[in-house]
Amino acid sequence: MRWKLLPLRLLSCVIACVAGTALANTQITVTDKDGKPLANAVIFLESPAAKAAAKPLSGVEVTQIAKQFSPQIAVVTPNTSVLFPNKDTVRHHVYSFSPAKKFELKLYAGVPAAPVVFDRPGVAVLGCNIHDNMVAWVLIVETPYFGVTDGKGRLNLDAPAGNYQLKAWHSTVLPGVPLSEQPVKIGPGNDTFSVKVAGSTA
Repeated sequence: MRWKLLPLRLLSCVIACVAGTALANTQITVTDKDGKPLANAVIFLESPAAKAAAKPLSGVEVTQIAKQFSPQIAVVTPNTSVLFPNKDTVRHHVYSFSPAKKFELKLYAGVPAAPVVFDRPGVAVLGCNIHDNMVAWVLIVETPYFGVTDGKGRLNLDAPAGNYQLKAWHSTVLPGVPLSEQPVKIGPGNDTFSVKVAGSTA
């Protein structure tokens, strides 16, 4: 099964059903420091149980097309292998100097011979040594319960009931700035939470 072909909510359902765990639906609204809805924010729920449930994903790709990365934001669990196929007619030199993952895929076309394994939690900023306008991010999170907000800064996230740290990240937050986080208790029904991403702008 190729996880990347499944919507995030369906992916969470599959994981929980395999584990035999009932899911609760959590509605999360994310705003920037000025209180405006924040699109493309990554939300994830951490706990000891969530960490134990996090397994490497399969079939994850970050493609280069039209001299851009697609998707621009990828969220994976530790030890996930990511392929970087180049679908452009020009060669790219993909790299990351981030502490979470340092690597270089020197000038190439097509599909690299081996994927890149993201083996530790954190944020890896991607670039191209040839095209300075190309940028993307890979977030490595120790939980299977994550998602990305829509254009209105909203996300519906399915996770088992329990106590978590709700964490939020956005690409406008400078490297080294602590993630916005807050403790949350998810019940067996529907819960609603809001989080403000400090230092971010819509």
